Amino acid sequence: MLSRKNKLILLKFASLFSVIRGYNILVICLAQYLASIYILAPQKPVGEVLFDPNLFLIVIASALAIASGYLINNFYDVEKDLINRPHKTLLDNYVSQKTKLALYFTLNLLSVILASYVSFKAVIFFSVFIFFLWLYSHKLKKYAFIGTISASILAITPFFVVFVYYQNFDFVIFIHATFLFLIIAIREVVKDLENLKGDFTHNYETIPVVYGIGFTKKLISSLVILALIPTLVLVSDNFPIGYMHYYFLLSFALLITFLIFLWKSTSKLQYTLLHNLLKLIIVIGVFSILLIDPAVVLNRIF
Repeated sequence: MLSRKNKLILLKFASLFSVIRGYNILVICLAQYLASIYILAPQKPVGEVLFDPNLFLIVIASALAIASGYLINNFYDVEKDLINRPHKTLLDNYVSQKTKLALYFTLNLLSVILASYVSFKAVIFFSVFIFFLWLYSHKLKKYAFIGTISASILAITPFFVVFVYYQNFDFVIFIHATFLFLIIAIREVVKDLENLKGDFTHNYETIPVVYGIGFTKKLISSLVILALIPTLVLVSDNFPIGYMHYYFLLSFALLITFLIFLWKSTSKLQYTLLHNLLKLIIVIGVFSILLIDPAVVLNRIF
């Protein structure tokens, strides 16, 4: 039997993991490594990529910066989340606002320190990234379009830093990034529909609040149609993505399904299910990177 003190410690740990969205961070770190091995540095031996100290520092610095971003976002949104996510907020509140703020500054400092071991440019990059994470949480997310665009850009920034590190400018990477950006943008607008009540109550000028649900669904539909274009391009024979073309075929089918149910959805629960479908597309996409050319990677290992 756990003592009351140990139970409280576990609750606080679970609360902190919930606040910083630890599961999201783990997926992002895995995606950075898989993208490095299969897409950004396919010519390098796997061991050289996995044990590259600079890549490791970039991934950890990214994880710390993202965690701090979630912390400051939670800090500013605590009242709104009581309306939008009451059960999650109860768990999150086991960590005090004071502790969240202290951890926020600590994680940012550690992120910049780790970046300094890579290069001065990395320090500038992560400093700017951290600043815009704060600016988004404090101001940008409250405004229509600006909030959606900035959230989508910030979400793909951890992949951009690895892309810059390897200096790989292949066109196929641009198409992958475009697809990911569009899926994240769609997810952000669906989140606005999901959080409409709390956003309206606290005067957030999100797209559904300012322009209405009908316009928002039309915008999402347009973004879905745009996202279908990269899926069709990537399943063609012009790009060396191996068996990953099955993922893009699946994504095409899931996005069509998403579009059908979007126009039938009217409740918060239905929007939450649509949001989770988009998250599923992203997570499956991370693991499907393994399908690009597993045989070649095995050769690179052995």
